[in-house]
Amino acid sequence: MFYAVLAYHVEDTVQSWSPDEDAALMKDLLEVNHRLTREGKLGPAARLDATAKAVTLRGPGDGMVIDGPFAETKEQLLGLYVLDCANQDEAIAVARDLKHVNPTAVYEIRPIMLYLPGAVLQAG
Repeated sequence: MFYAVLAYHVEDTVQSWSPDEDAALMKDLLEVNHRLTREGKLGPAARLDATAKAVTLRGPGDGMVIDGPFAETKEQLLGLYVLDCANQDEAIAVARDLKHVNPTAVYEIRPIMLYLPGAVLQAG
């Protein structure tokens, strides 16, 4: 089953890190990523750019493009992982590994309904 692990953090905090602090955190996160890759569990992962560069499309018809992320929250969605795990408990365990490396982040774990063009949409 596939799970999305959405990584939330206070963006101002992340942007306040020195290049060395950021590089040290990324080194530790990449160690978790490399382990998950070796185990065949890690799909696409991404560090998202600043929310100030984001736009949101909402509303009826063609919608309206507005500046910024879709929600006003203390933390912003700054990254995501796609995992292939046997169950939710395994996905939570992976999120805990990420949290040990980045303890001030918040991780949301959500099952993914895998969509492949031309295939029947199925829940994981």
